[in-house]
Amino acid sequence: MKTELLSPAGNLEKLKVACHFGADAVYFAGKQFGLRAYAGNFSEEEIKEAFSYLHSIGKKGYVTVNVFSYDEDFPALREHLNSLAVAGADGIIVSDPGVIAFAKKVAPSLELHLSTQANTLNSYAAAFWADMGVKRIVLARELSIDRIKAIRDALDPSVEIECFAHGAMCISYSGRCLLSNYLSGRDNYKGECVQACRWNYVIHEKSRDAREFPIEEDERGAYIMNSHDLKTIDFLGELVKAGVTSFKIEGRMKTAYYVASVTDAYRRALDAASKAPDDYVCRPEWEEELSLCSNRGFTAGFMKGGKGGPDTIAYDDSRSEGGADFIAKVLGYDFTERCVIIEQRNRFRVGDTLELMSPGRDVTVIPVREIVNAEGEKIEDALRVQEMLKIPTEVVASEGDILRRRKE
Repeated sequence: MKTELLSPAGNLEKLKVACHFGADAVYFAGKQFGLRAYAGNFSEEEIKEAFSYLHSIGKKGYVTVNVFSYDEDFPALREHLNSLAVAGADGIIVSDPGVIAFAKKVAPSLELHLSTQANTLNSYAAAFWADMGVKRIVLARELSIDRIKAIRDALDPSVEIECFAHGAMCISYSGRCLLSNYLSGRDNYKGECVQACRWNYVIHEKSRDAREFPIEEDERGAYIMNSHDLKTIDFLGELVKAGVTSFKIEGRMKTAYYVASVTDAYRRALDAASKAPDDYVCRPEWEEELSLCSNRGFTAGFMKGGKGGPDTIAYDDSRSEGGADFIAKVLGYDFTERCVIIEQRNRFRVGDTLELMSPGRDVTVIPVREIVNAEGEKIEDALRVQEMLKIPTEVVASEGDILRRRKE
């Protein structure tokens, strides 16, 4: 069975970025019923546009409908599911058994993918969901490679296995957490998680005039529930041999640059792993690409048989920083004027050194010797966000490529 690289799409721009940089499929949500309420997400019209675009280039899209629903949610859910069926959705990602039964009844053409929120940890649970009509099971993150393989081997070959390959990890069991509900009133199960596990905490002894006692790992404090990010690129060949169908990148709330960089690295890695899984070796440049994106440090999670603990938790800092800034989106290349045409996203100046990211290619350095605006005027400092600009260079770029600048 052909492997699939599945990338996040918080909005239509990120969807197109993911496809440009090699995703076979993307996952995204409508304005309701998904677990990332603040990701931007897609209106009904945007969903139609998304599937029209995806299918025109031979890609797939899956829509998250993985909230845990109340009875009063179902009339609107009926309309949403019917709309997705009409739009040609390739599948919906679900977790609530009631929603699964309801979807089979009102929109039987929609393929069902079981969300990681369902905590599928064993072959008996996987077989149960398959009997319920689920085509693909997104396994819980709390599984080793050996356990993933055991589940794969126990299932009918027609049932697909999807695993998270890269991205943020929840400190709670497959995202089953009420911290956000208790501490902020924002409902985790309605997609409104405030990520309270990333906060910096202190001890408060109530009889001492609200005095706070810091919990300190170092001068920055301690983040006792803050997980490292999952990274599997080092051992992707082992997951291919275990029978994983789809390799999922987390990050619907991440930037377009993040989506581009991580998708490109895993695209090249997965191609190599799928071709020769026994001989797979992760290349240093793929590792470097991932380190340049926002991250909280990396862990193999439970994949190598670990059970959490110090190797999983980022005690030092909850901030997610990378080593490069997203400078511009490439709109095209002018072969007459020998310049790259861009849409600015972050400030840059003459004298800066930028790097061109293009699918399947190593990064190429572009020194900024001159910047020309839409009026044909030379400028020294590109300040205006989304301004169309030209940078003279012999490096040919394509629409959808990205320019970045490394941080000092």
